[in-house]
Amino acid sequence: MFSNEATAKRAARVLLPIGVLALALAGCSTGGGASDSGSTKVAAVIKGLDNPFFQAMEDGIDDTAKADKVSATVQAAADITDTTGQADKLTTLAGQDFGCFIVNPISGSNLVQGLAQVSAADKPIVNIDQPVDEKAAKAGGVKIATYIGTDNTKAGGKAGDFVASKVAAGSKIAIIGGISGDVTSAARVDGFKAAIDGKLDVVQESAADWNREKALTTATDILAANPGIAAFFAANDDMGLGIVKAVENAGLTGKVVVVSVDGNKDALQSVKDGGLSATVAQYPYAVGTLGVQACQVAIQGGKLPANVESPTALVTPDKADTALAKFPQPFESFDNPLEKLLK
Repeated sequence: MFSNEATAKRAARVLLPIGVLALALAGCSTGGGASDSGSTKVAAVIKGLDNPFFQAMEDGIDDTAKADKVSATVQAAADITDTTGQADKLTTLAGQDFGCFIVNPISGSNLVQGLAQVSAADKPIVNIDQPVDEKAAKAGGVKIATYIGTDNTKAGGKAGDFVASKVAAGSKIAIIGGISGDVTSAARVDGFKAAIDGKLDVVQESAADWNREKALTTATDILAANPGIAAFFAANDDMGLGIVKAVENAGLTGKVVVVSVDGNKDALQSVKDGGLSATVAQYPYAVGTLGVQACQVAIQGGKLPANVESPTALVTPDKADTALAKFPQPFESFDNPLEKLLK
């Protein structure tokens, strides 16, 4: 049960963005249902806090748990490549008295072994941001109660539409993705490519492992090899800011469009200051909030939709001040579909 005070705090805290969240209602699921342990405690295992995106996600989890009087424990990987360390943290928590688990895996399969242990205990699993690989989950007997995350293909598409509107048809552009083979990066890049298909010329596509310094080096090389390049797309803000520095070093600030995805605070500031041309904000704080609320519904024995699409919004210079003032919360209001499921 949840107090009226907690419900009021939820409503005041999260006006989750952009119209109404899309729910994939076909396939509503209890995904393991209420925990047999009777515990109402929540455990969360997320990606590394070296990235501000996941810092904001942790804040969303912690703030929501505090407001709703939910006991929550958050463990994070050492960094974006720490697949083994992240898996070890989940395995340790899986044997403890938690009623629900929120997981944000580094890869599609690195947490499957620990999640199998959670599912065997019939405890609900809420998968956020990075999806657990469906085939690996099935093979391991892992049951996911709900997936909460951005439609990364749409996010990439928003970036592509923006770039296509800002540069001349046929312009040379470059793409810098995250880790090669990563599902999230691939979806964003695919969405971007689809949006600019037949309009712009992709002269180079590279991977920079989600890393700012690697993106700086890669973009520097691309600029040297491709005079006249008009735009870059980066699959996350950290890499986008590396590209901005490369463009600045080349004396091309204001002449090369740079767009990225995430909506981190430093990226929003860069948009305001004329570095990044735009960022597609995807609100990790809101994803963390929705994760905790999904666990609350599952612990109560409620039914969750199979998927909850978290919001995105294109932040351009005219919207940067508003986005910064609202950060880490969404700057465009929308109805939170999980509120009505909470008792």
